[in-house]
Amino acid sequence: MVHKILFWGGFGLAVRFWQLGIEMRPFFNKESLWAYPVFAAAGGSFGYWLTGVEQNQLNILTGRRNALLEKRRRRAEREGREGPIEGGHEDKQVQPAAMLTGS
Repeated sequence: MVHKILFWGGFGLAVRFWQLGIEMRPFFNKESLWAYPVFAAAGGSFGYWLTGVEQNQLNILTGRRNALLEKRRRRAEREGREGPIEGGHEDKQVQPAAMLTGS
């Protein structure tokens, strides 16, 4: 999480340097030094927000994957089958959720 915040904070600083370069103004003008922390904070807060979005998406995907695996397991039990249950392919084996997440 920290690496994303640092990256986006650095990106905010790079945007400030780019802005001043386009305007052909000096990078370290005494009157405009206050803007660097503002741009870094804006970039860092975007990185923090993006980390939360990514975590929410991973939680949703994990829940959906577990629901699909459970649905396939119930269908296989209902049909009286044992063994492969993934998409009807007989050569594939479904891995338990713990093995998929690396836990």
